[in-house]
Amino acid sequence: MRWEELDQQPCSMARTLAVIGDKWTLLILRDCFLGVRRFDEFERRLGVTRHLLAARLKKLVEYGVLTRVAYQQRPLREEYRLTEKGLELHPAILALVAWGDRHMADQRGAPVVHVHKGCGKVMEPVTVCSECGERVGARDVEVRLGAGWADAGVLPARSVER
Repeated sequence: MRWEELDQQPCSMARTLAVIGDKWTLLILRDCFLGVRRFDEFERRLGVTRHLLAARLKKLVEYGVLTRVAYQQRPLREEYRLTEKGLELHPAILALVAWGDRHMADQRGAPVVHVHKGCGKVMEPVTVCSECGERVGARDVEVRLGAGWADAGVLPARSVER
């Protein structure tokens, strides 16, 4: 499978990685969820080249993850805001951060905490079944072929063993 052909694969993970699957894009998304909106601020925070940053932002806009919104008319200045499609990436970003907090943090602990505005408590992201509300882990899910599967000659691997 070639990287530039990921978006053509009969796999939602591969298609997603075609849009957000590189380190700079994930860090841009992290910053978006932290409230960063302007090109210069992304550049300053990330230390990425202008060319690379512009390319990643353009791709996120093309795929509808971000939108450009004018904040000044003369001269025209635009900022990047998460769309509804982009906001739907929040659980994935939270899951990656939680994994990093558990497995990559140093002795000082998590660099940031996430507080639920509704109750004011520090929260941990959890995955629950949309039907029964029970917590779900990798060993609790069975993978079956769906309607979007195009026979590519490769079947998905079996579910995680206990």
